[in-house]
Amino acid sequence: MFVGHFAVALAAKKVTPRLSLPLLFAAVQLLDLLWPVFILLGVEHARVTPGFAAASPLDLYDFPISHSLVTSLGWSVLFASPLFIKRRFHEGAVLAACVFSHFILDFVSHTPDMPLYPGGHAKFGLGLWNSLGATVAIEGGLFVAGIVIYLRATRATSRAGTVGFAVLMVMLAASWLSGALAPPPPNIKAVAATIVVVIPVILGAAWLIDRRRLPRTPG
Repeated sequence: MFVGHFAVALAAKKVTPRLSLPLLFAAVQLLDLLWPVFILLGVEHARVTPGFAAASPLDLYDFPISHSLVTSLGWSVLFASPLFIKRRFHEGAVLAACVFSHFILDFVSHTPDMPLYPGGHAKFGLGLWNSLGATVAIEGGLFVAGIVIYLRATRATSRAGTVGFAVLMVMLAASWLSGALAPPPPNIKAVAATIVVVIPVILGAAWLIDRRRLPRTPG
């Protein structure tokens, strides 16, 4: 998934209004921030195989450090540990859940390639990506729901908070659809390099927007 992950972060703003949107975005994308780095370092492996799945040409046959069940739990706790140390347990738990939500959504969307732990041979995945229509409907529905929840939980303090948010959401949706509908990328390192560049840009845009939107006060 792609925008489905961001949907979780958008919705999480409602239950953790003190946490910034870029931090929530970083949480839900943490595994996919680690994955391209590990690909470029040669620690994990994948390949571009046109037609591999209807909604993705990526054959993710070896990524146990970034995406296995056990390591995903470890990354979740590690990422949220500063909040746990500060005794901000509710926010820490939500942040850890955001990180782990990535594994859950990938389990739903991927073909069976999700290992339980590094070195494990059994791999799992429900294969939503095998149906382009179902992928667009389900992930798109999650994204719209996340946007609605976020807009109801926050208010813009300037026009930039409204227009900037809309522009970012359109860009995320366009990137997602182009990944599913455009011709396959040339190779897996090109995919990894693109992610390494694009995700920090998205986080920076989220930071700018977050400064121009405040949590709505009850009543």
